[in-house]
Amino acid sequence: MSVVFQLRKEADILEWIEELKSFIPEEQIKTTLADRHSYSYDGSFGEYLPDAVVQVKQKEEVAAVLKLANMYHIPVNPRGQATCLSGGPLPVHGGISLDLSQWPQHVEVFPDDLIAVTSPSTRTGKINEAAEAYGLMYPPDPSSAHVATIGGNLAENSGGPRGLKYGVTKDFVIGLELVTPEGEIIRTGGRTIKNVTGFDLTKLVVGSEGTLGVITEATLKLLPKPPAVQTLMVVFDDVRTAGAAISKTLTSGILPSKMEFMDQACIQAVENFQPAGLPVDADAIVIIELDGHPETIAIETERVQDIMENIGAVKSTIPETEAEAAKIWHARKQVSPAIAKIKPTKVSEDATVPRSKIPDLMDRLDVIKEKHNVEIVVFGHAGDGNLHPNVLCDKRDQEEMRRVELAVEDMFEAAIELGGTLSGEHGIGTMKAPFMEMELGEVGLDLMKRIKDSWDPNGIMNPGKVFPEKGQKLVLRNE
Repeated sequence: MSVVFQLRKEADILEWIEELKSFIPEEQIKTTLADRHSYSYDGSFGEYLPDAVVQVKQKEEVAAVLKLANMYHIPVNPRGQATCLSGGPLPVHGGISLDLSQWPQHVEVFPDDLIAVTSPSTRTGKINEAAEAYGLMYPPDPSSAHVATIGGNLAENSGGPRGLKYGVTKDFVIGLELVTPEGEIIRTGGRTIKNVTGFDLTKLVVGSEGTLGVITEATLKLLPKPPAVQTLMVVFDDVRTAGAAISKTLTSGILPSKMEFMDQACIQAVENFQPAGLPVDADAIVIIELDGHPETIAIETERVQDIMENIGAVKSTIPETEAEAAKIWHARKQVSPAIAKIKPTKVSEDATVPRSKIPDLMDRLDVIKEKHNVEIVVFGHAGDGNLHPNVLCDKRDQEEMRRVELAVEDMFEAAIELGGTLSGEHGIGTMKAPFMEMELGEVGLDLMKRIKDSWDPNGIMNPGKVFPEKGQKLVLRNE
């Protein structure tokens, strides 16, 4: 890049930043190097510096920013709390980091309609808390629900443990308010459960990772909260047996609300980090939650125990109190911080396969681990095939990170070959973009690009995400 072009680019940046100040309060525009660095990363890998940060607090501000950005061809990268594990909010091509986390949190429940209307900045956990006041619940429960915004969840189509029975974010969104890339405010869907008027733009936008516009309001479906829940912890001395027991349970006519898996490395890490009484000699444990009517739960609990033991479980434990059950689920939530103590860096993936292929995926992960000499631990939502293989490493070791890159690529290939997908809930972002054609094929990927181009003719919305750029590869090293 020539010095002349650099100077012209800097002059252009100063020009549109000054124009921003004419309709956005100056205190909501951040341009210092320190502020820009604060918005250069998320929960994944890679750092990219935005030219400016704009903290929007109302839809009119979003519309004004996008109209300006469209006119100047400035990249706009929507961002919530940046808990994303796939690089979704990273300003890959600079431009504006559009921060929606400062937007006033607001959620209003309409119990008679079983819906909630919420701002994009509302923490996902707060939506469920508001619903519970009316005896209702918002089922999607990503692990980051206490800090992540619903806007980010909508962009990534987030899941969580309850996805097994209730589905993921897209299954609970019935309407959106959206600012298009050209700065127009539109509404999709509505407040009714049934709506077949035209194309389902709501479902198209959810999971589009900020590439089609900026969500400024969501109408969400709620459900009555089940009257009772029951937790079981089942111990196995063989991972493949655990996978077979999961499949057998799910084909028995019983549908748990949660079915979580932890391998031995995860169990031991949790016990070293924050002891919870987990069986450290077990090869794997499966934690199950049943919900519904108390009498139904009692029958289903007994049946699940029988199925697990007949398949080959070592033992099953039923907590006697809510506190004991909470302790088990807390242990499951401690897996991520616990394994981070083993090595300073972890690459968290979410390759998802058909439930019956979980044992095969576990076998493939063992092969990958040996082939590339990397440390892999596995946990996740086994009930829906959404495992989280985590590669533990040290990003300061460039040679190790090269091997990790190859291992992750092999993970994706294994998932696709087993009939699965690149991502069950983390999204594509920058991390998985190089592998999109592997799953979708050239024609499928081209169709997606054409939809993107028709919505966003100037290509300003979150460029560098989802769609691979020429020669793009997975890079976890500092090059």
